[in-house]
Amino acid sequence: MSTTITDKYAELGREVSISEIDLELRKLWEQDEARTNSSLMNLVVYSEKSGSLLENSRIINELTRDNACRAILVEIDRNEAASLRAWITAHCHLSHGQKSVCCEQISFRLTGRVTGRFRNTVFSHLNSDLPLVFWWQGELSDVFTERLASVMDRLIVDSSLWRQPQISFARILEALAVNPSLVVQDLAWTRCWQFRVSIASLFDDIVAQSALEHIEKIHIRHDPSNRNTALQLLAWLSVQAGWKLRGHFTFESKTGHKIQAHIESSEDTAPIGLVELSCGKTTVRVSHEKNAIHLVREIESGDYHLTSLSPADPEAPADLVAQQLSRGGKNSLFLKILPTFLELLKLGASR
Repeated sequence: MSTTITDKYAELGREVSISEIDLELRKLWEQDEARTNSSLMNLVVYSEKSGSLLENSRIINELTRDNACRAILVEIDRNEAASLRAWITAHCHLSHGQKSVCCEQISFRLTGRVTGRFRNTVFSHLNSDLPLVFWWQGELSDVFTERLASVMDRLIVDSSLWRQPQISFARILEALAVNPSLVVQDLAWTRCWQFRVSIASLFDDIVAQSALEHIEKIHIRHDPSNRNTALQLLAWLSVQAGWKLRGHFTFESKTGHKIQAHIESSEDTAPIGLVELSCGKTTVRVSHEKNAIHLVREIESGDYHLTSLSPADPEAPADLVAQQLSRGGKNSLFLKILPTFLELLKLGASR
């Protein structure tokens, strides 16, 4: 027997008409007085990938263990005839082994021409008292408009998935012009957080500190899908050290000497496998073996050799989003390195 559409989406909960969503949500809570509805934000998860509703519902079930929200999932297919369907459910987790704390989930599947319908449908079901966190999965399509961005508090993207990152980042800059308070979080940037913490901690060492002004070479190795993370790391190094970009991966230090960066792609490495800075006899290195749970931090300078370990960054998008939600913040450092990163992106594309 063939699987029906109803069966396919059964795990999304109860299918409801758009006009009755609020009524059906109230009924959902009335069914069990032991449930407590908990929300600290609106979390919209948008995708144009077929099957994303089911995948994202499972992700939300995990995210809501530590992040209370009203989740609104959206899947769009503009190649089908126009339609709009909706489901409601609640993800519940025990609090202190007793009370069941639950988060609402509304799922929408839109097909056909969707721009106006999408905006009106989603906006009308936000909890207006809560901030809006918008996780946009995949390319920034023309559905991403300035009007949409104007109501977001936080935008989560993953630029490593973009075929044309320069175009998508141009859209983000336009959104920031309209909504300067918008917090933009790129999961490509989140993937290198532990690398940045590790590098910064190594330069607390007096041997590494004395070498910083004399760095001559930088070597970064990444897997093919994480080039943007590598370039963002390089942008961070240059901005924090005060280096000026002088050409294709070539920088000038504060003292006027040349620093050459080499970005290497490898199929056999972690998302970021190596960041190495060197001058003369001194090398500062952070490395990550594929699938290892820790980073290796090293300083080598003649007879001096220091080695230590630190946690590795998670790789799954859902885990990275969970990290971002738990940290919050304005992500001002990302905006600080963004101009240099975009210039590196442009230089890399021009070769």
